[in-house]
Amino acid sequence: MRPVAATPTRTSDYHVWRTRSVSVGGRNFQVATKPGLLNHGRDDVAMRLLAEKVAVAPSSTVAHLNCGSGLFGAVACISRGAAKVVLTDRSIVAVEAAKRTFAMNGLSPDSVILGHGSAPLGPETWADVVAIRIPTEKIALLHLLADAFEMLNLGGQCCIAGATTEGIKSAAGLLEARFRNTTVLGTDSGHRAVMAIKRHHEPRDASLLDDEALRHDSFRPLDVAIGGSALHLFSRPGVFSWDHLDDATRILGDVLDVRPDDDVLDLGCGSGALGMLAARRSGTGRVRLVDVDSEAIRCVDRAIGTMHITNATALCSDVADAVRDERFDVVITNPPFHVGKSTDLDVPSQFILDAWQVLKPGGRLMLVANRTLPYERLVQATFGNLTTVHDGARFKVLAARR
Repeated sequence: MRPVAATPTRTSDYHVWRTRSVSVGGRNFQVATKPGLLNHGRDDVAMRLLAEKVAVAPSSTVAHLNCGSGLFGAVACISRGAAKVVLTDRSIVAVEAAKRTFAMNGLSPDSVILGHGSAPLGPETWADVVAIRIPTEKIALLHLLADAFEMLNLGGQCCIAGATTEGIKSAAGLLEARFRNTTVLGTDSGHRAVMAIKRHHEPRDASLLDDEALRHDSFRPLDVAIGGSALHLFSRPGVFSWDHLDDATRILGDVLDVRPDDDVLDLGCGSGALGMLAARRSGTGRVRLVDVDSEAIRCVDRAIGTMHITNATALCSDVADAVRDERFDVVITNPPFHVGKSTDLDVPSQFILDAWQVLKPGGRLMLVANRTLPYERLVQATFGNLTTVHDGARFKVLAARR
């Protein structure tokens, strides 16, 4: 029998929540934060601009889409007297952060809901104010702007904020194309908040809605060939590599070591190419696909049903939290190393540590990454061994055994 591996000396405080105090209008608000959340460890200037500059009339209904830490929603409730505030975010990390922010400021966390835009709120939800902390991908922003326009009462305001490096200037142009007007509410350190008023029932440029992907019930078919298998996948705007199979995933698929009856975890699954391939190879083994993005999980669920895969399940998860009590023969991963526009190695580092924690003794990690990223040291420090399975011009595949 293979001996149980010793616990690695490398540890992480990735899963430890911190609290930041943010002053808005002379009042301090407690904000929850941790690695994996946008702008963790520093001031989210765009979020603060929304909290400081957006006018919310007493007794109004407010929706915050892409809510992040939940600061704006807390300010709208406490300092602005909003009658109802609802928050949504597709990231399970952001939703947990906003729930904690609300609880720390004496508010009910029940108004924070996992999901993209207005989809989890239902068509009966109307708002006087919709605030959006802009995503970096244009089509995901268009989706949120379309939701905001449909949700708003006439005379209602849509307010967006972000950094110049995140595309706030072009986002303001899209806002104007939807609402026919814009006003800059404030600027700070390369960030700005911009407002538009809904004065018409129809947008100025209806062609912006021509993309079928903007409908919540629309999925983009993604037929891919990977590892000798043809897969019928689905994707949505904002899911990693949403309109094509990325090269790194294809390379890992080509060398993937999954055997019959293996229990497999696809960590950070995206649209599910690797997990679906693993499910086919494993046959009767248990396969879990997890991702922080609820839209990715919707896509994988659709693929599982369409391809009649019976041994796979998709779960929304902060790294491996959703499967912490399970054990696997193989963990496969193409870990993200961006949070917003910034490179952040806290997340992929935790992917490696969580992989060790959920692997059975003798279990195998297979990881693909840009060849410039320093994962060898992290894998070696965690597993005590390392093999380079593929060493290409752009990508490498690393393997280790627990």
